[in-house]
Amino acid sequence: MVHRGSITALVLALAFALAPAARAQAPVVAAAAFSASCAVPDADVATSGSLASLGAKLKAGDPVKIMAIGSSSTVGIGASSRNHAYPSDLSGILAKALKGSHIEIINRGVSGEVAATTAQRIRDEVDVERPDLLLWQLGTNDALSRVPPDQFAETVNTTLDWLKENKIEVALIGLQYTSKLARDANYIAIRDVLFKIANERHILYIRRYAAMKFIARTRAKVRLLSPDHFHLNDLGYECMAEQVAHAVVASLFVKRFRPGAAR
Repeated sequence: MVHRGSITALVLALAFALAPAARAQAPVVAAAAFSASCAVPDADVATSGSLASLGAKLKAGDPVKIMAIGSSSTVGIGASSRNHAYPSDLSGILAKALKGSHIEIINRGVSGEVAATTAQRIRDEVDVERPDLLLWQLGTNDALSRVPPDQFAETVNTTLDWLKENKIEVALIGLQYTSKLARDANYIAIRDVLFKIANERHILYIRRYAAMKFIARTRAKVRLLSPDHFHLNDLGYECMAEQVAHAVVASLFVKRFRPGAAR
């Protein structure tokens, strides 16, 4: 897990790692801080994962491309405009956290998709764009569509295998939290399957459900959902972007998992 205080420690380690000869090109790195409404414990942000290849490109001062793909939470349904979808907010946050970097974020969200449909698009989009990092938001529509968890797992694992073969780093973004779905067995099963896959593969996993649940239970006046009580509102997308940025910055210089290494 990403523990409290580990984000700052990783950022300090990164700053130390930038040799004087490279600092002129490498970005100035700062922790991606949470706003007051969006702050959650580090343990509810993400599970640990390595984005070492992305970190190496940033350290070298090279431009990087991030692709956000998924369904309505990527499109920005419920926001006042597409400019408030989480990829748009993420762009501004990373620009501040990685000052001097050249990061392009492209939004490839399609509302209503289940993972199997997005998985096919991933292959097509990656072949064209060749992103350095793929942010895959998934699971919610599979749960609502009653896709069997084992079928969902097969889709995710097969796609992750393909991304690994093509040397594309990936972070998984999980389901959102709503009180009305908190006791839905299939919803929880899909959430848990995704969590398990990320842990077994040592892939960065954004724990959106846990973060939103923490905010809902500790800040009664903070509203993250739009009037339909399901899709996010502008603040919900801002919090989602902050959570993704927080996890990405912390994972840039985490060493890759090696078989036999301590977990």
